[in-house]
Amino acid sequence: MHGLLDWVWGRYSALFYSTIATVGLGLAANFIYLLIPIFLLSLFLTVTGISNFFQKKSNILANYPLLAYFRRFFENIRPELRQYFWESDSDELPYSRIQRSLVYQRSKEVSSVRPFGSQRDMYDDDYEWLNHSIAPTQLNDQDFRITVGKGNKSYNASILNISGTSYGALSPPAIRALNTGAGLGGFAHNTGEGGVAPSHTLGRGDLIWQISTGYFGCRAKNGNFESGMFKERASLDQIKMIEIKLSQGAKPGHGGILPGPKVTQEIAKIRGVEAGVDCVSPSHHSEFSTPSGLLDFASKLRELAGGKPVGIKLCLGHPWELAAIVKSMVEKQQYLDFITIDGSEGGTGAAPLEFSDRIGCPLTDALIYADNALIGAGLRDRVKIAASGKIVSAYDIIRHLALGADWCNMARPFMFSLGCIQALACATSNCPTGVATMDPSRYRVLNVDDRAQRVFNFHRNTLHVVKEMIEATGLHHPSELNRRHIVRRISSSQILLADQVYPSVLPGSLISGEGCDDPRLEVYWDRVTSNSFSPVCN
Repeated sequence: MHGLLDWVWGRYSALFYSTIATVGLGLAANFIYLLIPIFLLSLFLTVTGISNFFQKKSNILANYPLLAYFRRFFENIRPELRQYFWESDSDELPYSRIQRSLVYQRSKEVSSVRPFGSQRDMYDDDYEWLNHSIAPTQLNDQDFRITVGKGNKSYNASILNISGTSYGALSPPAIRALNTGAGLGGFAHNTGEGGVAPSHTLGRGDLIWQISTGYFGCRAKNGNFESGMFKERASLDQIKMIEIKLSQGAKPGHGGILPGPKVTQEIAKIRGVEAGVDCVSPSHHSEFSTPSGLLDFASKLRELAGGKPVGIKLCLGHPWELAAIVKSMVEKQQYLDFITIDGSEGGTGAAPLEFSDRIGCPLTDALIYADNALIGAGLRDRVKIAASGKIVSAYDIIRHLALGADWCNMARPFMFSLGCIQALACATSNCPTGVATMDPSRYRVLNVDDRAQRVFNFHRNTLHVVKEMIEATGLHHPSELNRRHIVRRISSSQILLADQVYPSVLPGSLISGEGCDDPRLEVYWDRVTSNSFSPVCN
């Protein structure tokens, strides 16, 4: 019934009725010659609509034959409409038109230069910029890398990778295109919590296997972790790192459920669950309940994976919990290889409004805290930090690397490179571009090879600008960035360097008890233990 409505009153309706009109007018024109011009027009529209339906270059045209031209028309006159009636380019959320256009341009190899100067008010409070040097450098390479882990299974990661994108949340061709693009560019693709799907492996791009509370892909029948299944899957050469998901920015502390009707045979096989039955992602892990237990679990995964780097992903909540994890690493001399900090700006297919808006720490504040905790514990060189949460541009990457990250992850910008238009229909399976849907009639329009090239283009062109910005600072590698390179306007008459705005700690100061200016660490470091995520009451 739904498919019929698509033709009669939905996205294919223009093609449907133009076809009927063509047939009717063709018959009538045999008797009424004045109808021949109208018949030819109708025939032209029908042929155009059929061509739209089968072409692979434009997702929107394929899913909305003929109707999509109305969107193109209004897109073309949008600047004029906006100028006279509506918002500026920077007003739209969660991603502004400026941000989305930047991704589209770089993924399509279209120039993203701008005439006539910046549109930003540089005297607004909180305006930021990057300090440059009068002695810029010249670099021959833009493939900046960070070594994660120890031993022969350490991973040489790009400073820009794809954040968690689960099979089922994104369509099969979308996943394949992302992974193929990652393979072309030599960067990593995080699987998301839904397990390693065939679509994740077909592109031969590097994978970060995310292990969530549901243990999908390494799950026993009772829902607990199953070592044998994990070891077998983790041996796949394409999997380069393992990420234990504790929480995510869009809905921290919130589990999830995939309704039984959506648990197809394929998804059931990938996740290790029963088809047709509600698939529950608990809000917490069953394998550990203490910081010490978390580190033991991470060490177990590393051993089962043959030494591949293992880390955690979390959205910062109670500051003492991360402090307890860091302190446990010091006490046990048992280390995570990386920590992914996901800001509350992070997105997902569906999340309760209150969780998205009011739970979790924003990325900047969480990143500063994590960086300070590791520095103060003397672990910063041993444990790497990844940053994710509404990172789009080269400046966003530069900024977060300067504030403490070793590399950055993006999900939604890479979705834009696939053709996503921010229709905000991710939870409905009615995605107009075929990116965030499991409806074959919608995702058929995604040309994997074409979209993979756009993913590659966006990554390469963004890192090219990163290189140019690093050159402008007079540095040789993004790892040389620090907080002194970022300047923030506090008011119309006051500016400060980022190291003057945010609290800092001296290396090893949490151990020695000296030089800690971060009030969260100063208060809680001596009150946390490896045996509990809760602080000791003094």
